[in-house]
Formats: sequence, C-alpha cells, structure tokens
Amino acid sequence: MELHEAVAARIDELKGDITINKLASLSKIRQSSINNIYDGSSKNPGIVTISKICKGLNISLRHFFDAPIFDSFDIL
Repeated sequence: MELHEAVAARIDELKGDITINKLASLSKIRQSSINNIYDGSSKNPGIVTISKICKGLNISLRHFFDAPIFDSFDIL
C-alpha cells in the first residue's frame, strides 16, 4: 500500500456514513479534491488539505495519523 492509498483509507474510515459531498462542505474544500484522493489522482495529498478534512471531521491531525495503517511509513 502506498501512502496516498493509506490516506484515502483513513479518510474513509473516519468519515463513516458522511458522504463525500458533505465532507467537502464540512471541510470547506472542493469535492473534486476528495475524489482525487480517493481515485488516486492525487498521489501526494497536501497537509493543508488533510488538515481541512480533519477540521471538517472535528479531529486533530494527530488523531488522523495515529492509526496502524501508517505504522509502516517513515514519514519523518
């Protein structure tokens, strides 16, 4: 699994039943930005975008990245 795939999987896990359209609205970003993360068009989703998604989900960046799916990545 590549990092962008892990990011997409984590967003999917955290958003639960929230639609992509609703998540985009809550995050104040374009729906296409989230779609690009999901479909792999965005191979390197920016930290600002991820931060906005976290704000939309009312979670911290720490919570977002504090998941076993990221354990195999050296992101430091």
